[in-house]
Amino acid sequence: MSLVKKRIGLLVAVSLGLLSALAIAQSNQVNEGIKSRLAPVGEVCMSGDDCAAAPVASASDEPRSGQEIYDAHCTTCHAAGVSGAPIMGDVDSWSSHIEKGTETLYDHAINGFNAMPAMGLCGNCSEDEIKATVDYMVEESS
Repeated sequence: MSLVKKRIGLLVAVSLGLLSALAIAQSNQVNEGIKSRLAPVGEVCMSGDDCAAAPVASASDEPRSGQEIYDAHCTTCHAAGVSGAPIMGDVDSWSSHIEKGTETLYDHAINGFNAMPAMGLCGNCSEDEIKATVDYMVEESS
């Protein structure tokens, strides 16, 4: 084999070696990019882990007032009269309801009636809290 052919062969071999090294380096960059895009956004914190030591707000043992329940769950309908709901503070819209008696108002608030959903959709309210809310609304509307 001639010297020229040997040099060309050597040049081709070196070029192929450099190209494969470049391809491997590029492949590692691509793999790192993929890993970073697939990395989790956050972590799950399980009871007993160090991250679980953050204080958790606990529910009060005290029942909430009628006004607190009204402000949190009832204003949407009873401030605007949605679906015929008696408007808070409007004596005329409440008078026919008040005439039915407190026990009927309690029953309708707890069990639902017509468009009034049971418990006013307050999933964490007790019946006593709903009764206190009815009392609050009647006091403010009579």
